[in-house]
Amino acid sequence: MIDPDTTEMDGACHCGAVRFHVRLTDGLRSARRCSCSFCRRRGAVAVTAGLGGIDILEGEEALHVYQFNTDTAKHYFCGSCGIYTHHQRRSNPDEYGVNVACLEGVSPFDFEEVVVMDGERHPSDTGISRIAGILRFERAG
Repeated sequence: MIDPDTTEMDGACHCGAVRFHVRLTDGLRSARRCSCSFCRRRGAVAVTAGLGGIDILEGEEALHVYQFNTDTAKHYFCGSCGIYTHHQRRSNPDEYGVNVACLEGVSPFDFEEVVVMDGERHPSDTGISRIAGILRFERAG
C-alpha cells in the first residue's frame, strides 16, 4: 500500500544506470497521465516535482533527452535500458513529471484511478486545462 503523502523518494531506471532522489510537490496525489501523441505511446503515470526537486545521484551521463513539436518539454530516458525517468513539462516548464514506475516501492498499478489530462488539445495551445478521462485499474481475484 502506497502512502499518498510521501514526498521524498529514491528512484532508478530499469538497469540502474540512472539513480535519483525526488522531492514531490504534492506527494503521490499528483499522479496523472496525458493523452498527447507521445504520452499515449509511452503510457507512463507521472507525479509532480518542482524543477529543483530531482537530484541525479548516478548516471547523469546515461540520460538522453527527446524533444518534439515546440521543443518546450524535455523527456529524459536512460540510454542503456531506454526507460523514461522524468520530463520537464510543456504545460508548466517549472515542473517535472516523474515516472512512478521508477520510484522505489511504487507501481503504476498501485493507483486505482489516474486522471488523464487532455494533451491532444494541450493547455499551452488552448489556454484551458481539461481532463480527458479517468484510467482505472481493478485487480483480478
